[in-house]
Amino acid sequence: MYAPLPEDLHTVSNWSGTHEVQTRVFHQPESLAQLEEVVREANAKKARIRPVGSGLSPNGIGLSRAGMVNLALMDRVLEVDKERRTVRVEAGIRVQQLVDGIKEHGLTLQNFASIREQQIGGIVQVGAHGTGARLPPIDEQVISMKLVTPATGTIEVSKEKDPELFYLARCGLGGLGVVAEVTLQCVDRQELVEHTTVSTIQEIKKNHKKFLSENKHVKYLYIPYTDTVVVVTCNPVSKWKGPPKFKPKYTADEALQHVRQLYQESLQKYRPDVKSSNEDEPDINELSFTELRDKLLALDPLNKDHVIKVNQAEAEFWKKSEGYRVGWSDEILGFDCGGQQWVSETCYPAGTLSKPSMKDIEYIEELKQLIEKEHIPAPAPIEQRWTARSKSPMSPASSPAEDDIFSWVGIIMYLPTGDARQRKEITEEFFHYRRMTQEWLWDRYSAYEHWAKIEVPKDNEELAALQARLRKRFPVDAYNTARRELDPNKILSNNKLDKLFPSSDSQ
Repeated sequence: MYAPLPEDLHTVSNWSGTHEVQTRVFHQPESLAQLEEVVREANAKKARIRPVGSGLSPNGIGLSRAGMVNLALMDRVLEVDKERRTVRVEAGIRVQQLVDGIKEHGLTLQNFASIREQQIGGIVQVGAHGTGARLPPIDEQVISMKLVTPATGTIEVSKEKDPELFYLARCGLGGLGVVAEVTLQCVDRQELVEHTTVSTIQEIKKNHKKFLSENKHVKYLYIPYTDTVVVVTCNPVSKWKGPPKFKPKYTADEALQHVRQLYQESLQKYRPDVKSSNEDEPDINELSFTELRDKLLALDPLNKDHVIKVNQAEAEFWKKSEGYRVGWSDEILGFDCGGQQWVSETCYPAGTLSKPSMKDIEYIEELKQLIEKEHIPAPAPIEQRWTARSKSPMSPASSPAEDDIFSWVGIIMYLPTGDARQRKEITEEFFHYRRMTQEWLWDRYSAYEHWAKIEVPKDNEELAALQARLRKRFPVDAYNTARRELDPNKILSNNKLDKLFPSSDSQ
């Protein structure tokens, strides 16, 4: 029915399938010399080559129809300094690949985001983070970078060599140069104990300051329409006590029983024609919790009452999954985020480590009230994490005060189906959910979205308001000045950057 796509046309989409472009220009250099040639030629032709990593950013910040450059073939560990605990790598190396490459030296990264598939260049450039009120976002681990710039060629920046540009470029959104190499500060590899417990928001309020100060890593997972809060802490294994001796009350099978039962009941209600023994249906006993949740939500994703039942089943699952897990930090500090999804994550100040403001918990209480008042079919979890400040001025957690801490809160809606109409309806509902949180909360809590999750409004008034808002928080003029100096033809830019940071000549 349709003519085949031309062979030279590349289709590039982000992981959730929420953003996609087709381009004939997709460079994959294998060396620094090849990358330099690609950038030089593109600049001479004024042809765009937006840097794109693994495509994990929910907002597709690295995508450009005009052309892209991807460093997946530049993925080597170049140098390990065991004494200084540093590693120099090509920017196309994925986080897991890097961690595997330095474990024999007894080293690892200081912190991790939820997954391990990001390229190092990408995870640094968008201001990604893990959790831990003493631990900064990942850009703070960068000691120096090699940037291939269109106007000034290959430059190396560090806090000793051009500190102003270094701090700006650490979280530079790929707009100041193609990050070719990164030198990172590492830490000794260590085993952690992960402790998962179930609490309530009232208990959280009593213990929050203690949780932040006494745990190396802590995150809360709130389940909408319930009072359940899952608390996950991670700390080094005690040298004296060793790992905790703990026998779980329930097996993994027993923890999933309630979820499986709800799925079978819901299947009979929504798809009575499907027999549980149908060969096309996977054996539910083989599915993980997140896979089961996806299948449950796919039956009626925008029916609030159905979503509430799924959330209640999730609460039951976590109550039966309390316990401990021991492993290396790169194995433990992750989170199964589930399937394809829309995400909005905001970052806002939460006081200092010595004196938390409790604004982080107030934000959640108001968010939960909003969900219930607006009858939003919000699935679980609302994820809350913390970081120390970053010295990178473009980081959502940037601050000059060393003791400042920031809370990061993510809201989601899953896209558990390939049906285009259903995905469109979920998308519309998600943007309503996101808009309501923005109107109710963002300005009052000084909350700004994660760069990998910010979406550009189609409405001109909304866009102008967003541009003005970003100017209040970030050094937009300094960023644009650096872009003009390093990339005067904007070959590294794309529609997102052009809209978020319009230069004065295009306003």
